[in-house]
Amino acid sequence: MSEYQLYCFAQSGNAYRAALMLNLIGADWQPIYVDFFKGGETRTPKYRAEVNEMGEVPVLVHGGKKLTQSGVILTYLAERTKKFLPRDDDGRLEALRWIIFDNQKVNGFLGPYRFLKNFARPAGDPAVMAFLKGRIDNNLAILDKRLADRPYILGAEPTIADLSLVAYLYYPVEEFGFDIAAQHKNIAPWLARVKALPGWAHPYDLMPGYPPNL
Repeated sequence: MSEYQLYCFAQSGNAYRAALMLNLIGADWQPIYVDFFKGGETRTPKYRAEVNEMGEVPVLVHGGKKLTQSGVILTYLAERTKKFLPRDDDGRLEALRWIIFDNQKVNGFLGPYRFLKNFARPAGDPAVMAFLKGRIDNNLAILDKRLADRPYILGAEPTIADLSLVAYLYYPVEEFGFDIAAQHKNIAPWLARVKALPGWAHPYDLMPGYPPNL
């Protein structure tokens, strides 16, 4: 058995954060496929009793530990391996600030928008989609401005803040209906820099479940 096991599925940007981190640090890990769509696995009493009471992915299993929430998983792996870990206490607080902003504002809106556009039946109400798109545009502009004078979120080196923020940004343009990289001049080269890191892989190559079992 691999050292780490990750409960995940290919369409989950939240799970992609953890899977990408595991791959970038060269961890011995294996994905455990969660049938989110057709099987509704995360909504079953068994999953909530045995895997994650919150009914979510990702879930990282490491020995006797079972960790949920992608920010917790990123922090655990960074602290354990000293990779993608900010260099000092101020940097760690700054990384946490951007991880929270990401979860609430960036991918916190991109994830629901993409789900309602591609996977929900029926698809999202146009008024709801317009509301989400407005928030997405505003929050991506904040991210783009941050990257105007630095290669990575905290400065010269990539950290877990970057790995959190890229969670949904490598999914195909057609799944959003707009091209994030093309519309934000500083986000595009940042995504290219992260993509160039040894061990990077696309979410559909890194995690099982593509195409989705709808």
